[in-house]
Amino acid sequence: MSGSTLNTSALTQPVSRAEVRAFTAQLRREGKLTSVVVTTVGFVVVGGILLVAASLMATVVSFGLFADEGRPNPIGIAFLLFFVAVIVLIAYALVVLFRGRATRRYRLAHFAEANGLTWFPTVPKPDLPGMIFSEGHSREATDVIHGPRPRWVEVGNYTYKTGSGKNEQTHRWAYVMLRLDTPLPHIVLDAVGNNGLFGVSNLPTTFSRDQRLSLEGDFDQHFALYCPTGYERDALYLFTPDVMARFIDNAAALDVEIIDDRLFLYARRELSTLDPAVWQWIFGTVDAIDEKLGQWARWRDERLPAAAAPVASGVPLLTPPPVGVAREGRRLRRGFSWVGGVLAVLAIGWWLFTVISDTFLR
Repeated sequence: MSGSTLNTSALTQPVSRAEVRAFTAQLRREGKLTSVVVTTVGFVVVGGILLVAASLMATVVSFGLFADEGRPNPIGIAFLLFFVAVIVLIAYALVVLFRGRATRRYRLAHFAEANGLTWFPTVPKPDLPGMIFSEGHSREATDVIHGPRPRWVEVGNYTYKTGSGKNEQTHRWAYVMLRLDTPLPHIVLDAVGNNGLFGVSNLPTTFSRDQRLSLEGDFDQHFALYCPTGYERDALYLFTPDVMARFIDNAAALDVEIIDDRLFLYARRELSTLDPAVWQWIFGTVDAIDEKLGQWARWRDERLPAAAAPVASGVPLLTPPPVGVAREGRRLRRGFSWVGGVLAVLAIGWWLFTVISDTFLR
């Protein structure tokens, strides 16, 4: 399957409500549609409706439906009609919301099926080695689509949370994962174009600066490449000029991580979506990268000891190193961002200033 042969009709063609309801019921029977999320959303929505209803009813009662002489009170009746209209609008919005989510699930599932892929509504705590999958808590991948063509590929939206209570923050990502033919050293391409203020990386992890490797041409204008110390020559073997050109032309807006036998593309917007153009772009990018991954399969880590294989003459013959990566190349060393540190200190200083001001200047 390639971007040009992708069948995206299921994402846009009309669907019947009966088919969507039947598909939703099937998901519930199979246990694929978690009731926890539905229940939580239901409690929040019902609570909001009750709060609005109580507030409006209190207003209606305060004005009264009838005047002292028994005549209708125009103000009270107006508020009553307004109350009914608000409840009807909220109910209608709920129907549209839940119907839209159900239709989205139906479309994505049938899009995946039409292209020989599989769709999962949610994957709690995905067991993946990439950097975003070890951060925070309440980790969840949603609308995950994966399959073995052209090689094993997986696309999903992903969230995790940090902090708790009022300081809890939800971090939203999306990823494309490709299975590689052999484990490779841990390499990160931090896209320059999506960095924040003062060039601060948007990645959740900071890597030690002495692992930064500058490559030829204009590659450094698009990506900051990090590789384990001592693996610079290996990175140059993997990122030949033609491979660098593929990443610049097709993935310059994405952060890239190579870890173990996986290649991840990271984005801060949804990738598992109902937009056919996004899916064409994803699989076009996958195709472009895949064409160059064959040469990566021949890479071997010379730091691993070669095995001695006996031959007929009795003289052992050294074979190439086995598939794998030596311990020192499996993970990059974490680092510290001075810009991020300064911003954190300023934020803490401002918080302390507000606390002191509230305490002593009342």
